[in-house]
Amino acid sequence: MRIDIITVNPDLLKSPFNHSMMKRAIDKGIAEVHFHNLHDYGFGNYKQIDDTQYGGGAGMVMMIEPIDRCISKLQSERNYDEIIYMTPDAATLNQSTANTLSLKENIIILTGHYKGVDQRVRDAFITKEISIGDYVLTGGELAAAVLCDAVIRLIPGVLGDETSALTDSFQDNLLSPPVYTRPANYKGMKVPEILQSGNFPKIDTWRNEQAYQRTQQIRPDLLDE
Repeated sequence: MRIDIITVNPDLLKSPFNHSMMKRAIDKGIAEVHFHNLHDYGFGNYKQIDDTQYGGGAGMVMMIEPIDRCISKLQSERNYDEIIYMTPDAATLNQSTANTLSLKENIIILTGHYKGVDQRVRDAFITKEISIGDYVLTGGELAAAVLCDAVIRLIPGVLGDETSALTDSFQDNLLSPPVYTRPANYKGMKVPEILQSGNFPKIDTWRNEQAYQRTQQIRPDLLDE
């Protein structure tokens, strides 16, 4: 998978990709991540990429021309399955979306900034809009890193145990059941006996029941879905 991220602040983005699973995926050649500074496509001595909005109002708006230049250059080099815009006023990222995107080959992610992008960018270029929650960040860079982490970890060969991602919360609209490790008894707090029984069919049943109960208590909306 190749991911191209268009940003006004590439340095803010680089750190998450130099550690943990995303670094492993990049080092193995399973994923490529490239950063594109939108200012390189801006205007004048100051590489302008934003302007005041028509109709008045506070906040600057990212201009369509620099974004068009950058996206068009990338599209001239390869075909892209999705061009994603990270914005708070979009459908919230969920596990199903991450699963779907993990099957793609080439993706562009445009990170929003300032008051957002000229609506014509969204109308003409964007194929999917994603939010990571009902709140506003300074820019879309951190949201893009969250999306990349959620997607890249699902690509075969990234996780050490290929079945691990299949048992994550939300994969089947249930939260994960409780997990335990050694010691079996810590200051009187004991690991459930069923998990030490070696009876794996019963353990699976117990885990399914616990997952359902936790979901019912914490996120009953997932059961409605």
